Amino acid sequence: MMSTPSPLLVSCLSHCIIASLALAAGPCDIYASGGTPCVAAHSTTRALFSAYFGPLYQISRGSDNATIDISPLSAGGVANASAQDSFCSNSNTTCLIATIYDQTGRGNHLKQAPPGGADKGTDPNGFDTLAAADGAPVTLNSQKAYGVFISPGTGYRNDVTNGIAVGDDPEGMYAIFDGTHVNGDCCFDYGNAETSNTDTGNGAMEAIYFGTGGGKGSGSGPWVQMDAENGLFSGGNRSVNPSNPTSDSRFVTAIVKGQPNNWAIRGGDATSGSLSTFFNGVRPSGGYNPMKKQGAIILGIGGDNSNRAQGTFYEGVMTSGFPSDETENSVQANIGAAGYAAAPMTSGPSTLSVGSAVSFRATTACCTNRYIAHTGTMVNTQIITPSNSSATRLSASWNVVAGLGNNACVSFESRDTPGNYIRHSNFQLFVNVSDGTQVFKEDATWCPQAALNGKGNSIRSWSFPTHYFRHFNAILYAASNGGPSDYDSKNLFNDDVSWVVGPAFA
Repeated sequence: MMSTPSPLLVSCLSHCIIASLALAAGPCDIYASGGTPCVAAHSTTRALFSAYFGPLYQISRGSDNATIDISPLSAGGVANASAQDSFCSNSNTTCLIATIYDQTGRGNHLKQAPPGGADKGTDPNGFDTLAAADGAPVTLNSQKAYGVFISPGTGYRNDVTNGIAVGDDPEGMYAIFDGTHVNGDCCFDYGNAETSNTDTGNGAMEAIYFGTGGGKGSGSGPWVQMDAENGLFSGGNRSVNPSNPTSDSRFVTAIVKGQPNNWAIRGGDATSGSLSTFFNGVRPSGGYNPMKKQGAIILGIGGDNSNRAQGTFYEGVMTSGFPSDETENSVQANIGAAGYAAAPMTSGPSTLSVGSAVSFRATTACCTNRYIAHTGTMVNTQIITPSNSSATRLSASWNVVAGLGNNACVSFESRDTPGNYIRHSNFQLFVNVSDGTQVFKEDATWCPQAALNGKGNSIRSWSFPTHYFRHFNAILYAASNGGPSDYDSKNLFNDDVSWVVGPAFA
């Protein structure tokens, strides 16, 4: 006699079947079925077509400038994060995301953004910086992957595209962002922009903006908005839209779409639930109807390379045609079934556990008797021996506390000036009292990892994950490997950013 399945088993099987069906077709398969095919599809975490097995992104290795393409583990699957980890071998090099490939076959790849009318970049040639390859670890249904962590000054672009909407042509776009990594500066965008890298007037853009700036909505933000050039719109015009809610879930689905004299914003939690429409109406007044879109694609920056914003991107597409709500709802079901979840940041050994008191000794051959200390507010290295005064020894001792800006990492409190923390300001390190702002908390948050030279730990900035504690002429900086400043020199970089962690001085 056959037994009747339990309600719990039936529910589980039903959920698994729904999830399997939702994943069988990728987001771009769903858009194509709705008559609005993808003309650009970017993701470092997974394939966006069920049959796609090509490269997702390319990474560049700092030790020898070698590159590797990272592809899905299988057609339509999650990125092969283990291939990245092996290539970058976290113990001895840094890696950057050099290219985010377009999965549509149209060649609309995203590369390092050039200087523009608003800002030039910070690399030696004036380009924007590239994102750290391991700055945004996540899992998709328990499989490891990496997103694109955009710090201010980081950006990607393609000014010569194929099939992207121009003029008043209809289009749609979605992106998955981190709802906890934002600011109010201009402009964390993904979408359609000018091909000139300059501001060419109202209506020249149609991109998703995500942050706390612009027209604003209800609550304290962040909000999903449209960047249409010279205006961030949360609704009909440059005013607060109370129907546009704060979208601060860990993973956010953000949608903007437009057609002649009509546009809409939609959004929701990317891990569960349905989409909501925050606005659907006529174009803003003041030169936005008809639109004058130019068809470039940007990520992390504004149309004129305004590059002062921050955020994290996981996947996104742009379509030909104005997608229906029904099509987007199906895409949202696919995103939910992908199973996005936060993953632990790279951590150091138990000696850097919260609650411990530590010292940091340099490992560069010249300086193995020098420790991270501070003189007044300036962080430096000093020779510390048993003959030093107790005050000097205490200045080289640090309490490890939960990260002020992200408790997945840590902050370092001065033991001789309690309430003061190591933070970076213009990439130099200081010991300052917290002013309670988001910027301070993020600038005082650090993520320990295995030392780049294999000796101890390297201490990476959370807010600028290409930057590490580095001693240079006995001064401490948050330095990158090969950046524009003297302290970014590649010479001895791995040694200069590696520290032996020991107990605090008595």
